[in-house]
Amino acid sequence: MKKNVIVQRKAGLEAKPLVDLVKKANEYSSRIYVEQEGKYVNAKSIIGMMSLILMNGESVILCAEGEDEQEAIEALEEFFAS
Repeated sequence: MKKNVIVQRKAGLEAKPLVDLVKKANEYSSRIYVEQEGKYVNAKSIIGMMSLILMNGESVILCAEGEDEQEAIEALEEFFAS
Protein backbone atom coordinates (compact mmCIF):
# COMPACT_ATOMS: atom_id res chain seq x y z
CA MET A 1 0.00 0.00 0.00
CA LYS A 2 1.27 3.48 -0.86
CA LYS A 3 0.03 6.93 0.04
CA ASN A 4 1.33 10.35 -0.95
CA VAL A 5 1.40 12.76 2.01
CA ILE A 6 2.59 16.30 2.65
CA VAL A 7 4.67 17.14 5.72
CA GLN A 8 2.59 19.68 7.61
CA ARG A 9 4.78 20.44 10.58
CA LYS A 10 5.98 24.05 10.81
CA ALA A 11 9.47 23.08 11.95
CA GLY A 12 9.63 20.08 9.63
CA LEU A 13 10.88 16.83 11.09
CA GLU A 14 14.02 17.35 13.12
CA ALA A 15 15.61 14.99 15.67
CA LYS A 16 12.88 14.79 18.35
CA PRO A 17 9.94 14.43 15.95
CA LEU A 18 11.91 11.86 13.95
CA VAL A 19 12.43 9.77 17.09
CA ASP A 20 8.68 9.93 17.70
CA LEU A 21 7.98 8.93 14.09
CA VAL A 22 10.31 5.93 14.31
CA LYS A 23 8.67 4.86 17.59
CA LYS A 24 5.24 5.12 15.97
CA ALA A 25 6.39 3.07 12.94
CA ASN A 26 7.77 0.39 15.25
CA GLU A 27 4.31 -0.13 16.76
CA TYR A 28 3.33 -1.97 13.55
CA SER A 29 4.48 -5.32 12.22
CA SER A 30 4.30 -4.19 8.57
CA ARG A 31 7.39 -3.18 6.67
CA ILE A 32 7.17 0.62 6.39
CA TYR A 33 9.23 2.85 4.13
CA VAL A 34 9.26 6.54 3.35
CA GLU A 35 10.11 7.59 -0.19
CA GLN A 36 11.35 11.07 -1.01
CA GLU A 37 12.68 12.03 -4.43
CA GLY A 38 13.50 8.42 -5.33
CA LYS A 39 15.19 7.62 -2.03
CA TYR A 40 13.59 4.85 0.06
CA VAL A 41 14.32 4.54 3.77
CA ASN A 42 13.04 2.24 6.48
CA ALA A 43 10.65 4.27 8.66
CA LYS A 44 11.66 2.08 11.62
CA SER A 45 15.30 3.21 11.40
CA ILE A 46 16.34 6.49 13.02
CA ILE A 47 19.53 6.59 10.94
CA GLY A 48 17.56 6.06 7.73
CA MET A 49 14.98 8.68 8.60
CA MET A 50 17.66 11.22 9.54
CA SER A 51 19.09 10.86 6.03
CA LEU A 52 15.95 12.51 4.62
CA ILE A 53 15.26 16.22 4.68
CA LEU A 54 11.63 16.44 5.72
CA MET A 55 10.63 20.07 5.79
CA ASN A 56 7.16 21.58 6.05
CA GLY A 57 5.43 21.33 2.68
CA GLU A 58 7.59 18.47 1.39
CA SER A 59 5.83 15.60 -0.37
CA VAL A 60 6.68 12.02 0.59
CA ILE A 61 5.25 8.62 -0.20
CA LEU A 62 4.48 6.27 2.67
CA CYS A 63 4.81 2.62 1.73
CA ALA A 64 3.65 -0.23 3.96
CA GLU A 65 3.32 -3.95 3.40
CA GLY A 66 1.97 -6.41 5.92
CA GLU A 67 -1.01 -7.42 7.98
CA ASP A 68 -1.50 -3.98 9.57
CA GLU A 69 -0.44 -1.84 6.61
CA GLN A 70 -3.68 0.18 6.51
CA GLU A 71 -3.42 1.12 10.19
CA ALA A 72 0.27 1.94 9.85
CA ILE A 73 -0.28 4.26 6.87
CA GLU A 74 -3.16 6.03 8.63
CA ALA A 75 -1.14 6.56 11.82
CA LEU A 76 1.91 7.89 10.01
CA GLU A 77 -0.20 10.10 7.75
CA GLU A 78 -1.72 11.61 10.89
CA PHE A 79 1.75 12.08 12.36
CA PHE A 80 2.98 13.96 9.27
CA ALA A 81 -0.11 16.19 9.39
CA SER A 82 0.10 17.16 13.07
